Amino acid sequence: MAGRFVRASKYRHVFGKGTKKEQCYDNLRISKNAWDTNLIKANPEYISVNWEASGGGAFAVVPLNERGRAPDQLPLFRGHTAAVLDTDWSPFNDSLISSASDDGKVFIWKVPEGFTLHTDAEEPADVAPVAKLSGHMRKVGHVLFNTAAENVLASASGDYTVKLWDVEAGTPQLTLKHNDIVQSLSWSADGSLLVTTSRDKKLRIWDVRQEKPAQEVPGHPGAKNSRAVWMGETDRIATTGFSRMSDRQLGLWDPRNPKEPIGGFQILDSISGVCMPFWDDGTQCLYLAGKGDGNIRYYEYENDKFEYLSEYKSGDPQRGIAFLPKRGINLHENEVLRCFKTVNDAYVEPVSFIVPRRSEMFQSDIYPPTMGLKPGVSSAEWFSGKTAMPPKISLESVYEGEAPKEVASDYKPSQPATAQPEPLKPEPPKPAQEPTPAPVASRGPPPSMKDNKDSMASAASKFADRDDPSDNESASSFEEIPKPVDRHTVTASRQEEKTRGPAISKEPESESTKPTPTPTAAPPQVKSAPEPTPAPAPTSAPSSGGPVSALRDALGDIKSQLEHQNKVMSDQSDQIALLVREVSTLKAKVGSSAEPSDREKDERIRQLELELEEARS
Repeated sequence: MAGRFVRASKYRHVFGKGTKKEQCYDNLRISKNAWDTNLIKANPEYISVNWEASGGGAFAVVPLNERGRAPDQLPLFRGHTAAVLDTDWSPFNDSLISSASDDGKVFIWKVPEGFTLHTDAEEPADVAPVAKLSGHMRKVGHVLFNTAAENVLASASGDYTVKLWDVEAGTPQLTLKHNDIVQSLSWSADGSLLVTTSRDKKLRIWDVRQEKPAQEVPGHPGAKNSRAVWMGETDRIATTGFSRMSDRQLGLWDPRNPKEPIGGFQILDSISGVCMPFWDDGTQCLYLAGKGDGNIRYYEYENDKFEYLSEYKSGDPQRGIAFLPKRGINLHENEVLRCFKTVNDAYVEPVSFIVPRRSEMFQSDIYPPTMGLKPGVSSAEWFSGKTAMPPKISLESVYEGEAPKEVASDYKPSQPATAQPEPLKPEPPKPAQEPTPAPVASRGPPPSMKDNKDSMASAASKFADRDDPSDNESASSFEEIPKPVDRHTVTASRQEEKTRGPAISKEPESESTKPTPTPTAAPPQVKSAPEPTPAPAPTSAPSSGGPVSALRDALGDIKSQLEHQNKVMSDQSDQIALLVREVSTLKAKVGSSAEPSDREKDERIRQLELELEEARS
């Protein structure tokens, strides 16, 4: 029965759709550096790609509208003296990008206006950085802009520190010290907390402005890299890593109590590539892209669980992948998410995730308000201790081709964390308990003798507890019960006369008790009892010693009748057994001595068989 019920979900049929090679971003030289990052990042205007450059480090910026084969010579963003390991776009300025390099520097870049890959010059001019942030002692492997504060940047280095930069001032304001190399980092929705995973297998949740971890717990036990992503406004953290047996795992954590993952670690498979997690706050879905394989799994988060939806499969493995912000997707094709994956270190392929719907109108249920280009607080306000969510925009205005309209943000940093998990745990049993009694009561079979006895006994105890003579319910029940008792005996005696045989029943028992057909006659008599009751009700109630005493007498009669019914049924079953034995013995005798003079025995056998059939009926 459980397999027939399917969990309701708007995203159960979401499917991934690849792109033809001629519509991809081709002729790219993607970096072959072994450092574990995503290699590419995307926003609604550009894609940044870590470039395989000689004589220093560089990365390329490709406009999204320039699909196809890129020119052999294209303008690069040069300035680092070693390989570029990671880049990140500002969430509030589509032309501002940061880069991290093996040379220990963090650079800030501005994409020139009207930037394009196709120029008439023989050697296109490279782009120079607009700011250089120095402070790390070793290579910088990760950079990540704050999700709510403008121009606040986090950078993780091989010197076991994460620095928080004020990009406008160009100086590091805060430092988070770790015990080993940081493997991944992710901001909370309001930008006040930061989660990091490290090579020492620890999961840390930092109150960054206090420069100390609020929580520090063991993470995935495997030796390979683990990743963490903050699940937007749900106040949960998703991590991917490895077990001691090198199985890929998925974990869900409560940042307030992260002693162990919620429900334990979920084993995904035994592939050796790192799993890159991406969270979509609009659809409440988690996407897992494996590094080195071509599959992208996606799960829906519900009731503190990851419900598996489906998987996008491709024969082309990816080394890097980037997901587009919500405001850059194609709303007219019901696209809920778009990612860009690297293929063979030579080109980037877009993959669209689409909800299949025929309607050509705006689908408000799958496109809730999303983050716009306006930050919640400035960098100075954030470093002074202020926290605020950035305002959201309505995607319906974008669908209509208008300027994005701001809507009120209903996110509260503290309340969803406490209010969400606690009621969700007691609530699931309620839907499981409420539907089960309903079908049983509606589609149940006709009541058996035992069911009638139990129901009538429970009704008797229910009415016997009420001693108030002025109670309307007890008066009405008193009026209904005496009448069925009289009709019950009459109908039962008539049926007894039909089923009575010469060798079956005893005379005194048959007159005072009711045989087998009584269970089927009892329920309709109770239903039809109210018809004759209105006439005798007013005379019987006052004439008796009181409604309570008369009710108790009637209930006592019902109990005694039920006891007699049980005795008669047991006697009848014994008599039926005796008749069966007698018939079987007579048949055996007839079979052994089949003479013409045995006709009397045959007639006796037929008579007994008829009596047996009547008794069974």
